[in-house]
Amino acid sequence: MASPNNDQSKGFFAAMTSGLSMFGNAMHRSVNGLLGYEGVEVINPEGGKDDAEKEAQRGRWKQEERDGYWKMMQKYIGSDVTSMVTLPVLIFEPMTMLQKMAELMEYSYLLDQADECEDPYMRLVYASSWAISVYYAYQRTWKPFNPILGETYEMFNQVSHHPPMSAGHAENEHFTYDVTSKLKTKFLGNSVDVYPVGRTRVTLKRDGVVLDLVPPPTKVNNLIFGRTWVDSPGEMIMTNLTTGDKVVLYFQPCGWFGAGRYEVDGYVYNAAEEPKILMTGKWNESMSYQPCDLEGEPFPGSELKEVWHVADVPANDKFQYTYFAHKLNSFDTAPRKLLASDSRLRPDRLALEKGDLSKAGAEKSSLEERQRAEKRDREAKAHKFTPRWFDMTDEVTPTPWGDLEVYQYNGKYTEHRRLWIDQIA
Repeated sequence: MASPNNDQSKGFFAAMTSGLSMFGNAMHRSVNGLLGYEGVEVINPEGGKDDAEKEAQRGRWKQEERDGYWKMMQKYIGSDVTSMVTLPVLIFEPMTMLQKMAELMEYSYLLDQADECEDPYMRLVYASSWAISVYYAYQRTWKPFNPILGETYEMFNQVSHHPPMSAGHAENEHFTYDVTSKLKTKFLGNSVDVYPVGRTRVTLKRDGVVLDLVPPPTKVNNLIFGRTWVDSPGEMIMTNLTTGDKVVLYFQPCGWFGAGRYEVDGYVYNAAEEPKILMTGKWNESMSYQPCDLEGEPFPGSELKEVWHVADVPANDKFQYTYFAHKLNSFDTAPRKLLASDSRLRPDRLALEKGDLSKAGAEKSSLEERQRAEKRDREAKAHKFTPRWFDMTDEVTPTPWGDLEVYQYNGKYTEHRRLWIDQIA
């Protein structure tokens, strides 16, 4: 759809792996050898400088860049990262936030299955597995580009710049997906806490079932020193607002030696809060389910069955993209007569995709300065920007991290696109 604005951060930064000091690496080898855990990944939340060369080889920080950036960023500790004016292009991936939002639909077939399912509890198994699947895209190290005012992409639209707010809509014959998102972040020096202040609703069309999703918070570790990696400890809750059934899934916090990393466990409950189905898996691999008794124990003779697993991914991909993520940038998948405002055409994104960091940085700075100039011009003329494809409702929904004004898709983009296609046909 369209982005009438610019901003982002990543609840949607993302990444993986570890970074230890020389002492830590020695401890890794000796302790793992003693315990028989040779080769097991070690996570150091504090980060370290010893892996600078490896990170540079992966296209990220050189040591002098880390040190310079650290000095610049120290003044922002305790701040919301979305308030920071300039970030170096070397921490970005060649994708905008609108495309990142679209990427969440990679496994949308799970929502199709939820709509087709007769069993109300299995509906929640399918729908919550879709909600888990999106986290695979969040483990990437790089930050997507901020959308700029008026930018478009197939399904999504950013509706506010300060505070950064996004609204999205997608649908097919089985479901509609609507989200209003206003991320809150806190920069802590070498890490960022991300609080997903948002409302996500999925409506299954066959029976009109409405599902509400509340995700856990996210912590991005070792932004500057050490290997960047993401953790999302806490509960994800998806509630069937029509029946009162719900699924509660707990994201295990990552410990030393990688203990608990990626693991997700929980139950589907009926409206009386009695467990009906247990779910278990890893958000970077697969999810499975098994019917259970009122004590949460698997029924005798039942089997643990897989409901979702990560699709095949390209080997040694520079940005750790899936095949689906590559399609988001491909002009082969673009609509006929691509709009000039489409994310694929952004010069900073294109330059980074081609590996030209210098040009990407210059184009990014140019776009940011033009946006600031346009904002000053609007303010001088007392013009208030109004989103074109989404309308603000009177609803304010509470979240664990603050209240949220809710935007609703107005359907005008679909009609606009149809009329424009008819004109050029």
